[in-house]
Amino acid sequence: MHDFQYQKDELYCEGVPVRKIAGEVGTPFYLYSRNTLENHFRAFQSAFAQVDHLICFSAKANSNIAILRIFTRLGGGVDVVSGGEIFRAMKGGANPGRIVYSGVGKREEEIEYALELPILMFNVESTQELVLMDRVAGRMKTQAPVALRVNPDVDPKTHPYISTGLKKNKFGINIQKSLEDYRLAGTLPNVKVIGVSCHIGSQLTEVGPFVEAVQRLRELVLKLRDEGMNIQYLDMGGGLGITYNLEEPPHPREYAEALLRELGDVRCTLVLEPGRVIVGNAGILVAKVLYTKEGDEKNFVIVDAAMNDLIRPSLYGSYQRIQPVHRAGREEMTADVVGPICESGDFLAKDRKLPRLEQGDLIAVMSAGAYGFSMASNYNSRPRAAEVLVDGDQFYVIRRREDYEDLIRGERIPDFLK
Repeated sequence: MHDFQYQKDELYCEGVPVRKIAGEVGTPFYLYSRNTLENHFRAFQSAFAQVDHLICFSAKANSNIAILRIFTRLGGGVDVVSGGEIFRAMKGGANPGRIVYSGVGKREEEIEYALELPILMFNVESTQELVLMDRVAGRMKTQAPVALRVNPDVDPKTHPYISTGLKKNKFGINIQKSLEDYRLAGTLPNVKVIGVSCHIGSQLTEVGPFVEAVQRLRELVLKLRDEGMNIQYLDMGGGLGITYNLEEPPHPREYAEALLRELGDVRCTLVLEPGRVIVGNAGILVAKVLYTKEGDEKNFVIVDAAMNDLIRPSLYGSYQRIQPVHRAGREEMTADVVGPICESGDFLAKDRKLPRLEQGDLIAVMSAGAYGFSMASNYNSRPRAAEVLVDGDQFYVIRRREDYEDLIRGERIPDFLK
């Protein structure tokens, strides 16, 4: 459920007309509902209420510090994959003891930053990273708390670009090899093994792959404990999907029941890293129709949002539902909804049936709260969009729209060119 609903043919976010925000902020902009964000987070919390757990929101899905602050105020942690995301998490009020650092390519200075705080644990993704972690921690006269990210070779049945749990993926350590890496970790003086980690992919719409993964992880945890390792945390990652079109993903409650049933009496603090499932349907992208163009073979609706604002349709061929901000009762048309960028791959929808749109109309690209702004760029020297948060009948700009000066910040012309 979400809080973007029509009232007398006018789209509202909670108690605020979307058209009113567009009039004051301009387009394009991302719009989020605080009520939806909190409801989704609480649904995840309550699903795992019967066991020790920590919900670490996946910052890569939406890293605006105001959004992070909503979840940290509710007791959540943050799953990060870079030093920049650690910085954002701290600015969003995170307790460093509730930060989990994942990612295949941690830089030495990023490891130092995390150790200085210190964070809860590192999800280590390779043997070389494990050795580096020991060296950096030793230099800092501390111990690095680690879990090894295990690749269980489970097919998540999702888009190949967001599949992360197969042998051929770059992520994690093969589950067959992980035992020897755990033994190596046990010999390193500046590393402290505290957990097992896994993440098999994103936008999963079935429970089955999660069940298969947890079965393999349970067996590994028991083996490690037999060898005397104190496994306190089991990090199951994220990946639970949402409805973009016709998908029917499981409710967090169903997901939790399946995981807990398979874990049985293996007592660990469960770490969950939901991202999309929390923020995806809590946000939309609002754009204005610049032009309409009727061709011999296709109709085009050209809007002021583009692939630099929301790259998912171009990158993954993904479906994003589009609806008018004002329902005018017009006949349907079939058109490509495209942006101003000089790429044929710049589209938000292809061959989409929509109510006929006219120049100046506003559209809402639904389910854009995850991997929207966080994947935005300045391609074609386009300033990035504003971000807005609604709370009841009030709205707040939580990121101002970039201007042209922002585009060249940090650049300089060397003296020999002046």
